[in-house]
Amino acid sequence: MRGDQAMLLRALSALLTYPDQALHDAWKEIDEVIRAARGLSPTVRKELLALVGDLHRTDPYDAEARYVDLFDRGRSTTLNLFEHVHGDGRDRGPAMLDLRQRYLDAGLEPLGNELPDHLPVLLEYLSCRDAAEVRETLADCAHILRAIGNRLLHKQSHYAAVFAALLDIAGVKGLDPHAPIPAPEDLDKSWEERPAFEPPVQTSTAQRPT
Repeated sequence: MRGDQAMLLRALSALLTYPDQALHDAWKEIDEVIRAARGLSPTVRKELLALVGDLHRTDPYDAEARYVDLFDRGRSTTLNLFEHVHGDGRDRGPAMLDLRQRYLDAGLEPLGNELPDHLPVLLEYLSCRDAAEVRETLADCAHILRAIGNRLLHKQSHYAAVFAALLDIAGVKGLDPHAPIPAPEDLDKSWEERPAFEPPVQTSTAQRPT
């Protein structure tokens, strides 16, 4: 793979990680990588640079809260890709093991607490692979990337630019701002918080006849 594409994939992976101080400190390097990268449309490049600038200017606590609201509070924009395919079904476990084995076969040991299907983890892996595998892998999950990106467009989030860039790299159809967006309740019902205990049985307060 060309070095600039590997660097771009790492930059895109970084942009999708939790916006902590390390990401805030790396904004200039990420900006330079995006400006130098080949294969991006001018529009996508401009949108990526807008995201980098936004993350740099936004108060860190606000950036963190926004990230959690976007990616950690529902299935519709979760970065765990298999959630979009298998949900909580039993097929997700074997798929996760297969993906982890793919990393291990390439001589890469996943670090940290993120699951193998977490998109930033996948992009880090792809940054070490050849261009053909990158295109094939991103094209295979393009429908998921497009769905997440379209929902982010609907939310008017700069993060949509990352998904537009990944579709650019894959050489497939990009985002569609006019795509119909499923109602949140259709996608996020299984993510609703459930109480720790069943509510107490309601008893009548009417006085018994004596």
